[in-house]
Amino acid sequence: MGKCAMASEHEQLSETHIVGDDTQQWTVRAGDCTVLEQRHISHVGFGDAAVPYRIVRTRLSGAYIHGSLGGEGRMLLDGRWCTMRGGMMSFAPAHGLHAFHAVPEKRWQYCWLRYLPSAPRSVVGTIAPIMQHFDPEPMKHAILGLYSEVFHGEGDPASCVMWVDTIERYISRFADPWRRDARIVAVFDAVIPTLERHWTIEEMAEIAHVSTEHLRRISRKVFGRSPMQQLTQLRMQHATHLLATSDLPIEEIAERVGYRSPFAFSKTFKRMNGVSPSHFRLHSRA
Repeated sequence: MGKCAMASEHEQLSETHIVGDDTQQWTVRAGDCTVLEQRHISHVGFGDAAVPYRIVRTRLSGAYIHGSLGGEGRMLLDGRWCTMRGGMMSFAPAHGLHAFHAVPEKRWQYCWLRYLPSAPRSVVGTIAPIMQHFDPEPMKHAILGLYSEVFHGEGDPASCVMWVDTIERYISRFADPWRRDARIVAVFDAVIPTLERHWTIEEMAEIAHVSTEHLRRISRKVFGRSPMQQLTQLRMQHATHLLATSDLPIEEIAERVGYRSPFAFSKTFKRMNGVSPSHFRLHSRA
């Protein structure tokens, strides 16, 4: 991941959308392009930002992909404030706390795609927060191609499909590398429906038919984290989904994601999301 620092508290963050006069953005929304709506995409865009540009989403309704093209910005992802520079991409799952902003005396060029809550990528799955070195230039050019077709061309549906296909296929290359390894697929196909189970690294390795150490190496290469760390990420992601979309007691949510102790669950949730489960639920309903 990028250069990150763990934030001790995020309770003071509130829903914010500040663009500023010195920031330019080129955006295509679902209302502008029926192909985006059909693919459950809220909007895509390209931007060139400067202070006071700042976005805070206390509950991200749909999954969000962000590519940093140049300059420098800061992003809150996975409970940490991270520096994003050119050649980096991130994936923020739905329902979590998510924020980013420009930094003083520097501009920040970026592109993005935000999914609707109904999109498959917004539904709880194997994708935990990701921030990696991955060139977003092809994604930018596809977004600008779509922008040009919609606002300066004829809005030809076939051309729009071509551009959106290109955007989504590129995002898949970034977000879905784990699906290329049958061993990892087998492990998490078993793990995801049973997050409440007390999983061990030995059980996962047996499913993958490899040693525990080899499974750790595969997982770190694919996810950037160990199998048990990935399991914790998925548990916390599912917990945010349940907190945001149900009235289940926090104790029951803890049990559903594999924690017998509500205290241990709350401690892990706050460490990874920056806020307590009760605080997250309160603000997700605001």
